[in-house]
Amino acid sequence: MSRSATTARLTYEDLLKLPDDDKRHELIDGVHYVMSSPTLRHQRVVMRLGLSIGNFIDSTGSGEVFFVAVDVVLSPYDVVVPDLVFVSEERRHLLQEKNIPGPPDLVAEVLSPSTRHKDRLLKRRLFERDGVREYWILDPEKNTVRVHLLVQGGYGPGAELSAAAGDTLSTPLLPGWSLPLSTLFA
Repeated sequence: MSRSATTARLTYEDLLKLPDDDKRHELIDGVHYVMSSPTLRHQRVVMRLGLSIGNFIDSTGSGEVFFVAVDVVLSPYDVVVPDLVFVSEERRHLLQEKNIPGPPDLVAEVLSPSTRHKDRLLKRRLFERDGVREYWILDPEKNTVRVHLLVQGGYGPGAELSAAAGDTLSTPLLPGWSLPLSTLFA
């Protein structure tokens, strides 16, 4: 991740004018961040999570999941490209052809050395402020997932799940779905 040298707050319109360079570009409070390509381990974790949720959703019709780059536009100055986004059937109206203009129900980010600070602090505050109902932070180095549930307008400290403890990831947003962390981080 690199922060651009520009001091002016950028907007989504500015972001759309950038040349396509196959990198993920995000804005948080108008500050431009560029992420390098994720590692293979990062991609495997995202793929396992996305396929597991996607297969469940296909059988239940409970919404849509995206785990390939999609812009989530929370404001003209806040545009992120999460590793995984879930939008429930009730909120399907948010889905546009080019982006998701508004907070999804669930966002998951897989930590990498270059995004660790941004995912844990900046994005957590952003998603909390904008009403993302659940935010998961997956740490493939520690084989853990921190689950933040939006309660009374805030996330609180969140619950940490661990593959070493034999924990299983689930969510009230998808009743009946679960994924053992041992499978997720295999």
